[in-house]
Amino acid sequence: MSQWVVTQTRMQNGIWQGLVTGPGGAAPDLSVTFLENPVADVTTVAASEADSWLLQIPVPADAISDGVQTILISDRETDERLASFTLIAGEALGDDLRAEVDLLRAELDMLKRAFRRHCVETT
Repeated sequence: MSQWVVTQTRMQNGIWQGLVTGPGGAAPDLSVTFLENPVADVTTVAASEADSWLLQIPVPADAISDGVQTILISDRETDERLASFTLIAGEALGDDLRAEVDLLRAELDMLKRAFRRHCVETT
């Protein structure tokens, strides 16, 4: 089991950023992959906090496409997945959002009917 913990801090300008914490000493040996291929130009630098490192992962251009794309962060030593982040774009996102809005509308209509019925019954 890995002793490293990865916490996302932000994603900005196509770079996913996180904080890696764990045992003191050497920097973590991480594997970052997209579709089982290594992601290039990943950097890990010591943070100001003890036993912490700043992790920066440039989002690969081929990960920016229709559908759901996931980038995995693993401990190379134990091969344990430490974290992941997902990009969703295109119609997959549109259909999902439309379905959620439809569900919310249905629930709101149900609540309005129940509230109106309650008002009629209590007067």
